[in-house]
Amino acid sequence: MENNDWIKQILMIGVGTTSLVADKLKEVTDEWVKQGKINPDQAKGFVDDLMDRVKSEQGNFEEQMERQMRNILQDLGVPRQSEIDELRGRIDRLERQIRDLENKNWR
Repeated sequence: MENNDWIKQILMIGVGTTSLVADKLKEVTDEWVKQGKINPDQAKGFVDDLMDRVKSEQGNFEEQMERQMRNILQDLGVPRQSEIDELRGRIDRLERQIRDLENKNWR
């Protein structure tokens, strides 16, 4: 579905951004360790703590994005997959009933 592809692309941008943040944090903390401002254990703890926060926020962002997309699609009148599946089932039942009626008429 096109909408899912768009959402996936946005989420992948978030993943890429998270990766860049991790790389930059590593560079900064490595520099701090070289300068003697912090020790390696502090640097690792600092990076781990910040990355946990970023990942947590990213999860919240993803949930909010999905919720917003559902609301937008609903406002636009785009049916949910469950509604489409229900209609397909109803069409299948109606087609079966028509075939049964046609078969009764030909007997």
